[in-house]
Amino acid sequence: MGATQNRPAGYAFLIEHYELSALPNWHTSSVSLTGTLRSTIQNGQVASIYPPSYWPGDGTGDHLEFALKYDGVNLSILSALFDAASADKIAAWISSKPTGKYARRIWFLYEFLSGRELPLPDLTKGNYVALLEADRYYTAAPGRRVRRQRVIDNLLGGANFCPIIRRTEKLVAMERIDLREECEAVVNAYPPELLKRALSYLYSKETESSFEIENIKPSASRTEKFIGLLEMAAHKDFCVKPLLIDVQNLIVDPRFRDTDYRSNQNYVGQSIAFRKQLVHYVCPKPGDLPELMAGLITAHQIMKEGAVPTVIHAAAVSYGFVFMHPFEDGNGRIHRFLIHNILSLRGAIPKGLMFPVSAAMLKNPALYDQSLEAFSNPLMRRVEYDLDHHGEMTVPGETGRLYRYIDMSAQAEALYDFVKLTIDYELVEELDFLSKYDRTKQAVQEIVDMPDRLIDLFIQLCLQNNGRLSTRKRESHFAFLTDDELARMENVVREGYARR
Repeated sequence: MGATQNRPAGYAFLIEHYELSALPNWHTSSVSLTGTLRSTIQNGQVASIYPPSYWPGDGTGDHLEFALKYDGVNLSILSALFDAASADKIAAWISSKPTGKYARRIWFLYEFLSGRELPLPDLTKGNYVALLEADRYYTAAPGRRVRRQRVIDNLLGGANFCPIIRRTEKLVAMERIDLREECEAVVNAYPPELLKRALSYLYSKETESSFEIENIKPSASRTEKFIGLLEMAAHKDFCVKPLLIDVQNLIVDPRFRDTDYRSNQNYVGQSIAFRKQLVHYVCPKPGDLPELMAGLITAHQIMKEGAVPTVIHAAAVSYGFVFMHPFEDGNGRIHRFLIHNILSLRGAIPKGLMFPVSAAMLKNPALYDQSLEAFSNPLMRRVEYDLDHHGEMTVPGETGRLYRYIDMSAQAEALYDFVKLTIDYELVEELDFLSKYDRTKQAVQEIVDMPDRLIDLFIQLCLQNNGRLSTRKRESHFAFLTDDELARMENVVREGYARR
C-alpha cells in the first residue's frame, strides 16, 4: 500500500475483504494517513475521507460498528456479509461489548437477516435501544420490543422485504408541507359545482396518462375499468394478493390475465435489431416472488399501522411493487394505482378528489425515469443473465437479496416531487381551464345565443387555431355569423384564455 493511499473503512472494507457482491451504499468511507475530514458528493453518492484517528481497527466487528455509525444501515450489504463472515467471530465481538448499542443492533440484524441464531444468551438488563435512529431514518412507531437483544425493531418491513428510507434534507423539508392542506387550498378556490364537473375529466386524464406512460392506447372498456378502479381507491385496501390479481385482470388485455404471480423470468427491454434486445431491467426470479410479495404486503401493513408519513409509505409500496414486477403485464399501471390507493386510504387527498399524479409523471419523463433508474442502474451492474435467440432470459445464482432490501430514499424524494407538481400544476391547470371555459362560454352566449353544442365547438376550434376560427371551419360550421359577431367572439376566446 502506497504511503498516501487511503484505507477503505466500514462497508467499503467489508465488501473488499469478503469480496461481496452488493449494490453500492449511498455513503462510502475511507481513512487517510493525514489530514482532516472531507467529503465529496457526486450523483447522490457521498464519499467521506476521515482522519487517522477514525480508524476502527482491523476486525470485522470494528468495521461493522463503523459502518452503522458513519455509512448508515444497508440491509443488503449486511445480508451478504452475514452469509460470508464467521458467525463465531461476530458472536465473539458482540460478547466483548454486550451492552453496546451498536453491538446489540448488529446482533439483532444478524439474526433478522440470516434467520440463524448466534450462540449468545438473551440480555436480561439494560435499556431498550431503537434499531434505527428516528432522526436519520423513517421508522415504524412505536416499534416491536425484542427482549433477546433489548432493541426496538422499528424497521419498515420484515425479513422478506424491508426498504430503508433515510431522512434526507429534501425529504425532511418536504415533510413540513401539509399536502392535504395545500390540496384543499387549491380546491376551495373554485366553486363546488365546478369541482364536480372537473372530477370526471380528472379521472379520464389520470387513466389516459397512466396508459400513455407505457405507450398504450386502451380500448374504451379498459379505460372505463381503470376509471372504476380509481373511484374505488379511497374505499378499499388493494395491497393484498387476491385484490392485486383482480386489479391486474381488470386492466390488461383478457389474453394476458394472470391467476397468480408470474412463473417465468421477465425483464424490461427494447428490441434494437433482429434478435437483439437492450435490457434495461432484470426482474426478480419467479422463485423469489412469493416471499418478496408477501414481504411487500407485510411492509405495507407495518407502515400503515406504524404512523409512517403517507408519501414515504406510498413510495415504498408502489416502487417496491414495480421493482418486483410480479405479473406478465400491467405492473406499471398497478404501481401508479397503488400510489392513489395509499394516498386516499391514508387521508392525504381530500375526500372525493381525483389526484392526477400520472399526468405529472407523463409531463416529467426524465424525473420519472430517474426515480426508476436510481435502483435499476446499479442493479444491472450486479445481475448476471443470459438471453437466448427467442428472448427467453435465465438468471444464474442467488439474486433475491438485491430486491429484498432496497434503499428507497431516491424514490420517496421523487414521489414527493410528483405530488407537489400534481397539486401546483395538474389540479390548478384543470380547474383553471374549466373556470375560464365557463366565463368564456357565458361571454360568447351574450354575443350570439347559440346552442351549447355550437358554443363548445366554437371555443374548441378557436383554441386549436391560436384563438381564431379558420375560414374553412367558419364556412362548414358557422356560416350564419356576421363578421362583427365572429370578431367579437374570437376576441372573447383569446381574452378568456390569455395567460395570467
